[in-house]
Amino acid sequence: MRSLSALLPLLSRLITLSAMVILVGILPWLAGGDPALALLRARSGDQEATPEALEAIRHSLGLHLGPDALLWHWLQNLLQGDAGNSWISGMPVLPGMLQATAVSLTLMGCALLVALLLLALICLPVMRAGLAGVARRPSGTVAAALTALPEFLLAALLLLVGSVWLGWFPPFGWSGWHSAVLPALALGIPAGGLLGRLFSDALSASFQEKWVLSWQTAGIPARSLALAAIKRTLPAMLPQLAMVLIGLTGGAIAVEKVFAIPGLGRATLGAAAASDLPALQTGMLILLLLGSAAGLTANLLQRLLLGPALKAGALPAPPPQSSGKSFAWWVPAGCLLLLLALIAAGLPRDAFSSDWLRLQPPSWSLPFGADAMGRDILARVAQGALHTCLQALLVTLCCLVTGILVGLFPRVMVGPIEVANATPAVIAGMVIAAINGPTAAGAVIAVIIVSWAPLAAHTAALVAEINAQPHVRMLPVLGVGPLRRAWRYVLPPMIAPLLRHAMLRLPGNALALAGLGFLGLGPQPPAADWGIVLAEGMPYIERAPWAVVAPALALIILSILAVTSASLSRKTRG
Repeated sequence: MRSLSALLPLLSRLITLSAMVILVGILPWLAGGDPALALLRARSGDQEATPEALEAIRHSLGLHLGPDALLWHWLQNLLQGDAGNSWISGMPVLPGMLQATAVSLTLMGCALLVALLLLALICLPVMRAGLAGVARRPSGTVAAALTALPEFLLAALLLLVGSVWLGWFPPFGWSGWHSAVLPALALGIPAGGLLGRLFSDALSASFQEKWVLSWQTAGIPARSLALAAIKRTLPAMLPQLAMVLIGLTGGAIAVEKVFAIPGLGRATLGAAAASDLPALQTGMLILLLLGSAAGLTANLLQRLLLGPALKAGALPAPPPQSSGKSFAWWVPAGCLLLLLALIAAGLPRDAFSSDWLRLQPPSWSLPFGADAMGRDILARVAQGALHTCLQALLVTLCCLVTGILVGLFPRVMVGPIEVANATPAVIAGMVIAAINGPTAAGAVIAVIIVSWAPLAAHTAALVAEINAQPHVRMLPVLGVGPLRRAWRYVLPPMIAPLLRHAMLRLPGNALALAGLGFLGLGPQPPAADWGIVLAEGMPYIERAPWAVVAPALALIILSILAVTSASLSRKTRG
């Protein structure tokens, strides 16, 4: 029985990976169209799609054999180290994809250093307070603001300042360490804000456990106590760190596009757009393998750090927290008032007519200025607030419920968790659009498909720790069944940290939805979604910065509102 339990994670990974490879392999046929026609248009848009030309393409690539035969042939060659030739260029796929993977891994390492530095800075006040015997849970305002910065907007700002104005770093390409500085900052700052918020929250809970007071009473040095608190906090954060690592690798498509970096995400996206099936299959396979490797490593390190405590059921239970009123209630109240004022001021205005001068600067009659088409930016941001916020809230709640349900069965669902996190939202959006066409509902489904995984991993880590606590281990002896144990003793202590985690991801979900719309995989322009407004203003950021300031500030305000609202009733007293 134990051997079967140990094999479940491996079987889950293999089954999920096989299912994803098969899905990618039959993708050109899922839309009900002709793959040969898509290839003909990608190769030569001017060539007439005659039956003879299409039949020639089918026979040259083996499309006439059907998706099952084509997939089987690709897998057989892959076992021999041959991923096939590109349908577009005719060159071998594997060498180029491996080179792109090396670039992405290097960029990921640099971005991780930035993220860890920000994590340390965010957690420093909590560490000092904990060593002084004061239980302090940060509001998360700074971390939320950092997490809310759109990566492609941050990349554009860094490109403008670091390359255009100062000339310190190259604006594009990949020629050395100096080419990684700006992209690493663009990727690492939002990731550091997310990790810093989660880790500071968990670190504060660790300092409230009874063993800390015992160590302080015994005169244990502050350095040893700090290291012990970090070691106590780290196991629950390792799955999130693994998720961020893969997110940095596979989800950096926007940053790689801004800086023209030949990375894996950009190469996979290009293959999907060009219907280059061998390149798309290889890129997806590498992304999925990286996700599985990161998840497996995180699980091994988690077991290593917790050690015998999991087996002995010796993990301490966190003390009950006070639900007193927070002194910082004005932060979410202020953010809510700002958003409501923005919506009230902008909704009566016309968001689609070009009544103003192109890129007209802000004035009393035009508070946020006009965009490149002469449209009122205030009206567009206000119109987008309703759609973007409501859709992002729906996605976040769905991801929270899905993450909790899936995370309760970590061994069985480890494969889907890692695969979902390793798949960028853009790729999921392309699959949905290929099957059902580009729609707003399709964008929502695509973001949900890939955004529940971090919450599921967080749930699994919390369940493992809660089940290892002595009072939970004693419940079966007292006649408490598994359902009652889960409902009364396992779920309640998880809800607060998972809710804060979900709210921290709400702005990212909003940006992912709008980004899919801008790429033609969701709501179409001229829709007034925040991401579309941001992307439309990016080319003019140097000469008309007001085109991006308003939607960026709105997204930051939404992030701070979400995080501080979730933390209001969780403040602790020392």
